Amino acid sequence: MQYITTTDLRTKTPELINTLKQKGEVSLIHRSKIVGVIKPVEASPKPFDPVAFDRLIKGLHLPKTTPKQRERIYRKHLMKKYGKGLS
Repeated sequence: MQYITTTDLRTKTPELINTLKQKGEVSLIHRSKIVGVIKPVEASPKPFDPVAFDRLIKGLHLPKTTPKQRERIYRKHLMKKYGKGLS
């Protein structure tokens, strides 16, 4: 697919997407004139950086609680909000 008209954008969308996935460029035509070029994004995914992730987590200053403590805090919150606990 070398070109696509503005009318064909509705009907040939799957072909356009396939062309873009294969790193192809498509000229956009409106009233018999090329008005632009549609080309794929050249961005690559960011790699996961565990060191930066650890710094981010430590910067949040999250409380160090165990699952049992979190459960107790949650039950206390339910009692305060609703006046009855879950059994």
